[in-house]
Amino acid sequence: MSSRREFITLLGGTAATWPLAARAQQANKRPLIAWLGGASQHQQSAMRNRDAFLRGLREHGHDEGRDIDLVYRWADGDMSRQPQLANELIALNPAVIMSAANSGTIALSQATSTIPIVSTNLIDPVRLGLAESYNRPGRNVTGLLNTIDSLTGKQADLLLQLMPGAATIGILVNPANPAHPIILRDVRALNSRIKIVPVEIRAPADLEGAFQRQKQGHVEGLIVLVDPTFFTQAARIISLAAKSRLPVIYGFRQHVEEGGLMSYGVNDPQSFRRAAYFVDRILKGARAGDLPIELPTKLDLVINLKAAKALGIEVPATLLVAADEVIE
Repeated sequence: MSSRREFITLLGGTAATWPLAARAQQANKRPLIAWLGGASQHQQSAMRNRDAFLRGLREHGHDEGRDIDLVYRWADGDMSRQPQLANELIALNPAVIMSAANSGTIALSQATSTIPIVSTNLIDPVRLGLAESYNRPGRNVTGLLNTIDSLTGKQADLLLQLMPGAATIGILVNPANPAHPIILRDVRALNSRIKIVPVEIRAPADLEGAFQRQKQGHVEGLIVLVDPTFFTQAARIISLAAKSRLPVIYGFRQHVEEGGLMSYGVNDPQSFRRAAYFVDRILKGARAGDLPIELPTKLDLVINLKAAKALGIEVPATLLVAADEVIE
Protein backbone atom coordinates (compact mmCIF):
# COMPACT_ATOMS: atom_id res chain seq x y z
CA MET A 1 0.00 0.00 0.00
CA SER A 2 2.84 2.35 0.90
CA SER A 3 4.54 1.65 -2.43
CA ARG A 4 1.29 2.39 -4.29
CA ARG A 5 0.92 5.74 -2.47
CA GLU A 6 4.56 6.62 -3.29
CA PHE A 7 3.95 5.77 -6.97
CA ILE A 8 0.80 7.93 -7.13
CA THR A 9 2.59 10.80 -5.37
CA LEU A 10 5.53 10.53 -7.76
CA LEU A 11 3.21 10.39 -10.78
CA GLY A 12 1.20 13.36 -9.55
CA GLY A 13 4.33 15.37 -8.90
CA THR A 14 5.71 14.64 -12.35
CA ALA A 15 2.44 15.54 -14.05
CA ALA A 16 2.27 18.76 -12.10
CA THR A 17 5.62 19.82 -13.51
CA TRP A 18 4.51 19.37 -17.15
CA PRO A 19 2.39 22.54 -17.40
CA LEU A 20 5.10 24.51 -15.62
CA ALA A 21 7.74 23.27 -18.03
CA ALA A 22 5.49 24.01 -21.00
CA ARG A 23 4.82 27.52 -19.71
CA ALA A 24 8.52 28.10 -19.15
CA GLN A 25 9.30 26.88 -22.65
CA GLN A 26 6.61 29.17 -24.08
CA ALA A 27 7.94 32.13 -22.08
CA ASN A 28 11.45 31.55 -23.41
CA LYS A 29 10.30 31.30 -27.03
CA ARG A 30 11.28 34.32 -29.12
CA PRO A 31 8.54 36.12 -31.08
CA LEU A 32 8.53 35.20 -34.76
CA ILE A 33 8.37 37.99 -37.34
CA ALA A 34 7.44 36.89 -40.85
CA TRP A 35 8.50 38.84 -43.96
CA LEU A 36 6.65 38.70 -47.28
CA GLY A 37 8.69 40.35 -50.02
CA GLY A 38 7.33 41.10 -53.47
CA ALA A 39 10.78 41.33 -55.07
CA SER A 40 13.78 38.99 -55.03
CA GLN A 41 16.23 38.48 -52.19
CA HIS A 42 19.01 38.71 -54.80
CA GLN A 43 18.20 42.34 -55.59
CA GLN A 44 20.43 44.92 -53.93
CA SER A 45 17.54 47.35 -53.40
CA ALA A 46 15.39 44.68 -51.73
CA MET A 47 18.26 43.82 -49.38
CA ARG A 48 18.78 47.51 -48.64
CA ASN A 49 15.15 47.77 -47.55
CA ARG A 50 15.38 44.63 -45.43
CA ASP A 51 18.57 45.88 -43.77
CA ALA A 52 16.88 49.21 -43.01
CA PHE A 53 14.04 47.30 -41.32
CA LEU A 54 16.47 45.22 -39.27
CA ARG A 55 18.33 48.39 -38.28
CA GLY A 56 15.05 49.89 -37.12
CA LEU A 57 14.29 46.78 -35.06
CA ARG A 58 17.69 47.01 -33.36
CA GLU A 59 17.02 50.65 -32.53
CA HIS A 60 13.91 49.45 -30.71
CA GLY A 61 15.89 46.77 -28.86
CA HIS A 62 15.06 43.74 -31.03
CA ASP A 63 18.02 41.72 -32.31
CA GLU A 64 17.44 38.81 -34.68
CA GLY A 65 18.46 35.55 -33.02
CA ARG A 66 18.55 37.10 -29.56
CA ASP A 67 15.14 38.70 -28.94
CA ILE A 68 13.26 37.76 -32.11
CA ASP A 69 13.31 35.29 -34.97
CA LEU A 70 12.59 36.11 -38.60
CA VAL A 71 11.39 33.99 -41.51
CA TYR A 72 11.31 35.19 -45.12
CA ARG A 73 9.34 34.48 -48.28
CA TRP A 74 10.07 36.22 -51.61
CA ALA A 75 7.70 36.40 -54.59
CA ASP A 76 10.49 37.31 -57.06
CA GLY A 77 8.21 39.84 -58.74
CA ASP A 78 5.48 37.26 -59.47
CA MET A 79 2.36 38.49 -57.70
CA SER A 80 0.48 35.28 -58.50
CA ARG A 81 2.74 33.53 -55.94
CA GLN A 82 1.85 35.84 -53.08
CA PRO A 83 -1.34 34.09 -51.88
CA GLN A 84 0.56 30.80 -51.55
CA LEU A 85 3.48 32.47 -49.78
CA ALA A 86 1.05 34.31 -47.50
CA ASN A 87 -0.54 31.01 -46.47
CA GLU A 88 2.89 29.48 -45.80
CA LEU A 89 3.76 32.33 -43.43
CA ILE A 90 0.39 32.33 -41.70
CA ALA A 91 0.75 28.58 -41.02
CA LEU A 92 3.84 29.42 -38.93
CA ASN A 93 1.64 31.57 -36.64
CA PRO A 94 4.02 34.55 -36.40
CA ALA A 95 3.55 37.36 -33.91
CA VAL A 96 3.45 39.88 -36.77
CA ILE A 97 3.91 39.83 -40.55
CA MET A 98 5.94 42.48 -42.36
CA SER A 99 4.72 43.03 -45.93
CA ALA A 100 6.98 44.75 -48.45
CA ALA A 101 4.38 45.13 -51.23
CA ASN A 102 0.79 46.37 -51.34
CA SER A 103 -0.28 43.31 -53.34
CA GLY A 104 1.28 41.07 -50.68
CA THR A 105 -0.62 42.94 -47.98
CA ILE A 106 -3.89 42.28 -49.82
CA ALA A 107 -3.05 38.58 -50.12
CA LEU A 108 -2.22 38.40 -46.41
CA SER A 109 -5.36 40.26 -45.32
CA GLN A 110 -7.50 37.89 -47.37
CA ALA A 111 -5.89 34.92 -45.64
CA THR A 112 -5.96 36.15 -42.02
CA SER A 113 -7.98 38.65 -40.04
CA THR A 114 -6.17 38.01 -36.75
CA ILE A 115 -2.39 38.07 -37.29
CA PRO A 116 -1.11 41.70 -37.31
CA ILE A 117 0.24 42.92 -40.66
CA VAL A 118 2.61 45.88 -41.07
CA SER A 119 3.13 47.23 -44.59
CA THR A 120 5.45 49.90 -45.98
CA ASN A 121 3.70 50.03 -49.34
CA LEU A 122 0.05 50.75 -48.64
CA ILE A 123 -1.83 52.35 -51.54
CA ASP A 124 -5.33 53.67 -50.82
CA PRO A 125 -5.95 51.08 -48.05
CA VAL A 126 -9.45 52.37 -47.27
CA ARG A 127 -10.73 52.03 -50.84
CA LEU A 128 -9.08 48.62 -51.09
CA GLY A 129 -10.76 47.44 -47.88
CA LEU A 130 -7.57 47.05 -45.83
CA ALA A 131 -8.51 49.70 -43.27
CA GLU A 132 -11.57 51.55 -42.05
CA SER A 133 -9.67 54.85 -41.81
CA TYR A 134 -6.11 56.14 -41.66
CA ASN A 135 -6.38 57.36 -38.07
CA ARG A 136 -7.94 54.14 -36.81
CA PRO A 137 -7.41 51.26 -39.26
CA GLY A 138 -9.69 49.04 -37.16
CA ARG A 139 -8.56 45.75 -38.65
CA ASN A 140 -5.27 43.83 -38.62
CA VAL A 141 -3.35 46.00 -41.12
CA THR A 142 -1.33 49.15 -40.48
CA GLY A 143 1.93 50.76 -41.60
CA LEU A 144 2.97 53.45 -44.06
CA LEU A 145 1.55 54.71 -47.33
CA ASN A 146 3.68 54.18 -50.42
CA THR A 147 2.23 57.24 -52.09
CA ILE A 148 0.60 60.57 -51.43
CA ASP A 149 -2.37 62.18 -53.14
CA SER A 150 -1.51 63.20 -56.70
CA LEU A 151 1.94 61.53 -56.65
CA THR A 152 1.48 60.13 -60.15
CA GLY A 153 0.15 63.50 -61.29
CA LYS A 154 3.35 65.07 -59.94
CA GLN A 155 5.39 62.47 -61.84
CA ALA A 156 3.56 63.47 -65.02
CA ASP A 157 4.30 67.15 -64.32
CA LEU A 158 8.00 66.40 -63.84
CA LEU A 159 8.07 64.48 -67.10
CA LEU A 160 6.41 67.40 -68.88
CA GLN A 161 9.08 69.75 -67.54
CA LEU A 162 11.57 67.70 -69.57
CA MET A 163 9.27 67.68 -72.61
CA PRO A 164 7.14 70.85 -72.50
CA GLY A 165 5.42 70.10 -75.82
CA ALA A 166 4.42 66.51 -75.07
CA ALA A 167 0.75 65.66 -75.55
CA THR A 168 0.70 61.89 -74.89
CA ILE A 169 2.13 60.06 -71.88
CA GLY A 170 2.02 56.32 -71.31
CA ILE A 171 1.67 54.63 -67.93
CA LEU A 172 3.02 51.12 -67.38
CA VAL A 173 0.39 49.28 -65.34
CA ASN A 174 -0.04 45.75 -64.04
CA PRO A 175 -3.72 44.65 -64.25
CA ALA A 176 -3.04 42.16 -61.43
CA ASN A 177 -2.16 45.02 -59.08
CA PRO A 178 -5.40 46.18 -57.39
CA ALA A 179 -4.01 49.67 -56.78
CA HIS A 180 -3.20 50.46 -60.40
CA PRO A 181 -6.77 51.09 -61.67
CA ILE A 182 -7.25 53.58 -58.81
CA ILE A 183 -3.99 55.38 -59.64
CA LEU A 184 -4.84 55.46 -63.33
CA ARG A 185 -8.25 56.99 -62.65
CA ASP A 186 -6.77 59.64 -60.38
CA VAL A 187 -3.99 60.69 -62.77
CA ARG A 188 -6.43 61.02 -65.66
CA ALA A 189 -8.52 63.38 -63.54
CA LEU A 190 -5.49 65.47 -62.61
CA ASN A 191 -4.01 65.80 -66.10
CA SER A 192 -6.91 66.50 -68.43
CA ARG A 193 -4.68 68.57 -70.76
CA ILE A 194 -2.64 65.55 -71.86
CA LYS A 195 -3.61 62.15 -73.20
CA ILE A 196 -2.90 59.27 -70.81
CA VAL A 197 -2.30 55.88 -72.46
CA PRO A 198 -2.23 52.83 -70.13
CA VAL A 199 0.15 50.08 -71.22
CA GLU A 200 -0.59 46.74 -69.55
CA ILE A 201 2.09 44.30 -68.40
CA ARG A 202 0.80 41.02 -66.98
CA ALA A 203 4.15 39.19 -67.07
CA PRO A 204 7.79 40.01 -67.90
CA ALA A 205 7.29 38.44 -71.34
CA ASP A 206 4.90 41.31 -72.17
CA LEU A 207 7.52 44.04 -71.83
CA GLU A 208 8.93 44.13 -75.35
CA GLY A 209 5.47 44.17 -76.94
CA ALA A 210 4.42 46.94 -74.56
CA PHE A 211 7.26 49.22 -75.66
CA GLN A 212 6.47 48.49 -79.30
CA ARG A 213 2.82 49.46 -78.73
CA GLN A 214 3.92 52.71 -77.13
CA LYS A 215 5.99 53.57 -80.18
CA GLN A 216 3.04 52.81 -82.46
CA GLY A 217 0.78 54.94 -80.26
CA HIS A 218 3.18 57.92 -80.47
CA VAL A 219 3.72 57.95 -76.70
CA GLU A 220 6.22 60.72 -75.90
CA GLY A 221 7.03 59.83 -72.30
CA LEU A 222 6.33 57.03 -69.83
CA ILE A 223 5.47 56.69 -66.14
CA VAL A 224 6.40 53.34 -64.54
CA LEU A 225 4.21 52.76 -61.49
CA VAL A 226 5.39 51.08 -58.29
CA ASP A 227 4.94 47.32 -58.65
CA PRO A 228 6.93 44.21 -57.64
CA THR A 229 7.14 43.00 -61.25
CA PHE A 230 8.49 46.35 -62.44
CA PHE A 231 10.90 46.37 -59.49
CA THR A 232 12.43 42.99 -60.38
CA GLN A 233 12.49 43.80 -64.11
CA ALA A 234 14.29 47.13 -63.65
CA ALA A 235 17.29 46.36 -65.90
CA ARG A 236 15.09 45.14 -68.74
CA ILE A 237 12.73 48.11 -68.57
CA ILE A 238 15.67 50.53 -68.57
CA SER A 239 17.19 48.79 -71.59
CA LEU A 240 13.90 48.83 -73.55
CA ALA A 241 13.35 52.51 -72.71
CA ALA A 242 16.85 53.36 -73.97
CA LYS A 243 16.33 51.44 -77.21
CA SER A 244 12.98 53.20 -77.73
CA ARG A 245 14.59 56.55 -76.85
CA LEU A 246 11.67 57.11 -74.52
CA PRO A 247 11.95 59.45 -71.50
CA VAL A 248 10.73 57.56 -68.42
CA ILE A 249 10.02 58.55 -64.82
CA TYR A 250 9.94 55.77 -62.23
CA GLY A 251 8.51 55.33 -58.76
CA PHE A 252 11.65 53.52 -57.56
CA ARG A 253 15.04 55.24 -57.36
CA GLN A 254 16.62 51.85 -58.08
CA HIS A 255 15.75 52.30 -61.75
CA VAL A 256 17.72 55.57 -61.90
CA GLU A 257 20.66 54.10 -60.01
CA GLU A 258 20.79 51.37 -62.67
CA GLY A 259 20.69 53.82 -65.60
CA GLY A 260 17.12 55.12 -65.86
CA LEU A 261 16.34 58.79 -66.46
CA MET A 262 14.41 60.06 -63.44
CA SER A 263 12.46 58.87 -60.40
CA TYR A 264 10.12 60.52 -57.96
CA GLY A 265 8.74 58.52 -55.10
CA VAL A 266 8.99 57.32 -51.55
CA ASN A 267 12.39 56.85 -49.93
CA ASP A 268 11.90 53.14 -49.27
CA PRO A 269 14.74 52.52 -46.78
CA GLN A 270 13.37 55.24 -44.49
CA SER A 271 9.88 53.74 -44.66
CA PHE A 272 11.19 50.25 -43.87
CA ARG A 273 13.18 51.62 -40.95
CA ARG A 274 10.03 53.35 -39.65
CA ALA A 275 8.05 50.11 -40.03
CA ALA A 276 10.06 48.70 -37.14
CA TYR A 277 8.22 51.15 -34.86
CA PHE A 278 4.90 49.47 -35.71
CA VAL A 279 6.34 45.99 -35.15
CA ASP A 280 7.79 47.07 -31.81
CA ARG A 281 4.43 48.46 -30.66
CA ILE A 282 2.63 45.26 -31.68
CA LEU A 283 5.19 43.05 -29.91
CA LYS A 284 4.54 45.12 -26.79
CA GLY A 285 0.80 44.48 -26.96
CA ALA A 286 -0.67 47.16 -29.23
CA ARG A 287 -3.36 46.23 -31.76
CA ALA A 288 -2.54 46.89 -35.40
CA GLY A 289 -6.02 48.36 -35.83
CA ASP A 290 -5.27 51.02 -33.20
CA LEU A 291 -2.02 52.23 -34.79
CA PRO A 292 -2.66 55.07 -37.29
CA ILE A 293 -1.43 54.59 -40.84
CA GLU A 294 1.32 57.10 -41.58
CA LEU A 295 2.31 59.13 -44.61
CA PRO A 296 5.71 58.27 -46.14
CA THR A 297 8.57 59.85 -44.26
CA LYS A 298 10.37 61.20 -47.35
CA LEU A 299 9.92 61.62 -51.11
CA ASP A 300 12.98 61.73 -53.37
CA LEU A 301 13.57 63.20 -56.82
CA VAL A 302 16.57 61.52 -58.47
CA ILE A 303 17.90 62.46 -61.93
CA ASN A 304 20.47 60.64 -64.05
CA LEU A 305 22.28 63.16 -66.28
CA LYS A 306 24.05 60.46 -68.29
CA ALA A 307 20.68 58.98 -69.27
CA ALA A 308 19.37 62.46 -70.13
CA LYS A 309 22.37 63.13 -72.38
CA ALA A 310 21.89 59.80 -74.19
CA LEU A 311 18.30 60.86 -74.97
CA GLY A 312 19.37 64.33 -76.07
CA ILE A 313 17.47 65.95 -73.20
CA GLU A 314 18.72 69.05 -71.41
CA VAL A 315 17.46 68.96 -67.84
CA PRO A 316 16.12 72.37 -66.75
CA ALA A 317 18.06 74.07 -63.96
CA THR A 318 14.87 74.23 -61.87
CA LEU A 319 14.70 70.42 -61.83
CA LEU A 320 18.38 70.06 -60.99
CA VAL A 321 17.99 72.41 -58.03
CA ALA A 322 14.90 70.55 -56.81
CA ALA A 323 16.53 67.11 -57.10
CA ASP A 324 17.54 65.24 -53.96
CA GLU A 325 20.26 63.49 -55.94
CA VAL A 326 21.80 64.04 -59.38
CA ILE A 327 23.69 61.08 -60.81
CA GLU A 328 26.44 62.07 -63.25
